[in-house]
Amino acid sequence: MDRQKTTDYVSWVVLLALIILAMEISFFHPGIIFSVLFSAGLIYIGRKKWHRTFGKLAFWLGCLGLVVHMLTMMTVRFLLVALLFYAIIQFAQSKRHPIVIRPGMKTSGAETEFVFRQPLFQNMLFGRQKTPGHAYEWSDVNIQIGVGDTVIDLSYAVVPKGEAVIVVRGWIGNVHIFVPYEMEVSVAHSVLFGASSIFTMETERLWNQTFIYQTPAYETAEQKIKIITSMAIGNVEVKRI
Repeated sequence: MDRQKTTDYVSWVVLLALIILAMEISFFHPGIIFSVLFSAGLIYIGRKKWHRTFGKLAFWLGCLGLVVHMLTMMTVRFLLVALLFYAIIQFAQSKRHPIVIRPGMKTSGAETEFVFRQPLFQNMLFGRQKTPGHAYEWSDVNIQIGVGDTVIDLSYAVVPKGEAVIVVRGWIGNVHIFVPYEMEVSVAHSVLFGASSIFTMETERLWNQTFIYQTPAYETAEQKIKIITSMAIGNVEVKRI
């Protein structure tokens, strides 16, 4: 979905949501505004009186009431369905047309002391990212993703000596990382539900687990890579190439 289509989709969703909200308040739940304001007032009072037991009770009662009122609204349900529909479309399109990022470097001027570098990956709410299929200069990866897959292939990367770092945090998706045989590796992975395949170590099912794997010569290696991944639901795969 390109930028224009995305903007049009969001515009229609917002317009329909406003129409549904107006109809809901006018014909179905005219007292919903009072209920929401009452819950918001409890939250406000609770924050002001948080140091007292009454304040804590008012705050949590307000939060509970606000959540209940919001979930009973047709407008909120419509927005949740629209968001889910959008996520499915974006995920399907990302599978067919993965984004290929071509790294580059630029400076803001000859007099500056800073060098601005284009990162290999960007934070994404939906979509699939992968490294380019040609030689490229390595830069550390530190991204957060919503829904989608991430493929990091170091076979074409010009990695300097020292410790390279890859940090990927996400909600739903898979992380595939391919590293050369001569490079030492440390993997720290955390997941609520998923699976892992770290070289020859495979785990078909992980439930709310965290583990760290490190090759024997990692600490003394001149060239090594540190991988940190965290997913709510998804698989991580680290392979030699």
